Amino acid sequence: MPIFRSQHQAELLTQLYLHPDAQYALTELAQAARVPLSTAHREMARLADTGLVVTRSAGRTRLYQADAGHPAARALTELLTFTFGPAQVIAEEFAELPDVESVLLFGSWAARYAGQDGPPPADIDVLVIGTPHRAAVYAAADRAAARLQLPVNPALRTPDQWQATGDALVDQVHRSAHLTVIERAALADAAAMVEASAQLLPTLGIF
Repeated sequence: MPIFRSQHQAELLTQLYLHPDAQYALTELAQAARVPLSTAHREMARLADTGLVVTRSAGRTRLYQADAGHPAARALTELLTFTFGPAQVIAEEFAELPDVESVLLFGSWAARYAGQDGPPPADIDVLVIGTPHRAAVYAAADRAAARLQLPVNPALRTPDQWQATGDALVDQVHRSAHLTVIERAALADAAAMVEASAQLLPTLGIF
């Protein structure tokens, strides 16, 4: 959204304001928000200057937290929950499902997230790729809906169905805007990249 300076800034604010009681070291904040560590460092310095984020030192580590007492905190939280929150909330609520390879958002919310014009989304469409129990998928969707105050509509496909052709829903998702919020195969690689960056930054004088 043009309200925010950048999408990375919005992702960082979403992580902070949807978890206002949490304090994050820079590396874990960058990993949770899926933002490159060097970019997170720059954005958090700017946000700290605005007063939207408070910081404190714990030894040699600087911790970041949403300023829940800021005059704009409530309105900002509501805006972030509606605009960027679905990716964060769906990732959290579906993270513990067993036998899941990927979780994607598609439909109107994904289209708006990708910058396509249109009316505000009235619900959140989720595609789960794997073989979890259907009841567990719907329970995760209900938890997400309660947090987002929007209906969450899950669909389930096996990995073979996702790779095949001829499934109308799968074909629709492939053709349209979609966002992967969980991808098991990529998690280990992403964590390793963040850890490597964390080891490099102190040598550059960035803490």
